[in-house]
Amino acid sequence: MNKYKIIVSEHFYSMMGSHIRFLMQISPEASQKLKNKIIEAIKSLEQMPERFPFFEAQFIPPNKYHKLSVKNWFIILFQIKNKTVYVDYIIDCRQDYKWLL
Repeated sequence: MNKYKIIVSEHFYSMMGSHIRFLMQISPEASQKLKNKIIEAIKSLEQMPERFPFFEAQFIPPNKYHKLSVKNWFIILFQIKNKTVYVDYIIDCRQDYKWLL
């Protein structure tokens, strides 16, 4: 089966770090579990990343980002170009994400 190359942006790592650090103040165990789930989710994009739906929001161009849910609160936004997956953002769904504009 063909694997996709995955490129994770520095911005994504920065955003993920913020979420993990915040959760670590509450529960170090939960923050480690979240980190592992995020890494596992990203690795899963090597196989058939098209299986995830497009992220639909009025302020995002249609069919630009796919979304992958992690746990109940986080969405990873990524693009697929040729055989490469570009992981750009991780969003806490409990917050306003219009800053993506």
